[in-house]
Amino acid sequence: MVTYVSALFYGVGGIVVAGVALLVAFQEKLVYVPVLPGLTKSYPITPARLNLIYEDVWLRSSDGVRLHSWFIKMFPDCRGRSGSCPTILFFQENAGNIAHRLEMVRIMIQKLKCNVFMLSYRGYGESEGYPSQQGIIKDAQAALDHLSQRTDIDTSRIVVFGRSLGGAVGAVLTKNNPEKVSALILENTFTSILDMAGVLLPFLKWFIGGSGTKSLKLLNFVVRSPWKTIDAIGEVKQPVLFLSGLQDEMVPPFHMKMLYAKAATRNSQCTFVEFPSGMHMDTWLTGGDVYWRTVMQFLAKHAPEERKPDTRM
Repeated sequence: MVTYVSALFYGVGGIVVAGVALLVAFQEKLVYVPVLPGLTKSYPITPARLNLIYEDVWLRSSDGVRLHSWFIKMFPDCRGRSGSCPTILFFQENAGNIAHRLEMVRIMIQKLKCNVFMLSYRGYGESEGYPSQQGIIKDAQAALDHLSQRTDIDTSRIVVFGRSLGGAVGAVLTKNNPEKVSALILENTFTSILDMAGVLLPFLKWFIGGSGTKSLKLLNFVVRSPWKTIDAIGEVKQPVLFLSGLQDEMVPPFHMKMLYAKAATRNSQCTFVEFPSGMHMDTWLTGGDVYWRTVMQFLAKHAPEERKPDTRM
C-alpha cells in the first residue's frame, strides 16, 4: 500500500519533472521574446518617423534565412561625410524589436556622430526564421560581412555595441572577427544564460549554473542557448568598454564585473564604467552626458578617424 508520504513524494517529483520538461521544451520562448505582451511582431515605427535617414537592408545568413536590417546614416550622402564616421553595429536585448530602440539610436547618432546598423535577429521584426543561439550567431556574422563589403563607410571603424543578449551576441562576433571589428561596447550583459536561469527562476539554480558553479548541474547539457559570454569575452583581443548600470533589475551588476575581470586578465585595453542610477534598459538615459562622453572618448581612442597626410608644399 502506498503511504501518504510516498504519494506526496511522487506527486512533488512528478510536478518537478513536468516543470523541467516544459522548460526544456519551451526554453527558446523564455530566452527570446520577439513580441512584447500586448504588441504585434511588426515595427510600430520606422526611422523615418524620427526623421532619420536610412536604408532597408535585406541579408541572407549562411544557412539561408532572410534577415531585415536598418542602416541609419549620419548624413544623407553616405559616400561623403558619413564615410568618415565610425559605424556602430547595434545588437538589441532579447525582447521586442529594433524599432523599440530607435529613440536611443537617434540620440546615439546625434551624440556620437556615427552611422548605426540595426539587425533584426531571425524571428524578430521582419526577419524570417526562429531564434536560436547558433542561428543568431550566423545572423550577426551576415550583418558584419555586409558592412565590411560596403564602399560608403570606413570599414576600419566598425564598432560592435550590445546590451544584455546583444552583448552576448557582440562578444562572440568580436571574438570571431579580430580583423573586421575595431572595438566592442558591452552594456548590462550577463555572464551566461546558465547563470541567469537561477536569477530569473530561483529553483533552477539547483539544476542549471555556469560561472563559479562548484557542483555538477544536471540540466546544463539540455540548454540549447547557453550564451557563455564569460568564455567569449576572455578571447576578445580588441578594446572593450563595459557600461554597467548599478540599479539593473534584470542582470545583477556583478555579472558585468565578472566579465570585465575575465577580459582584463588577457586584454589591457578594457575600460569599466559604472552608472549609479542605471537600470537594465535606461542606463544610456540616466547616465546623461557622462554616458555619452564616456562612449565618445572610447571611440576617439579606439576607432579614430584616419588622418590623411598633409600634401601641402
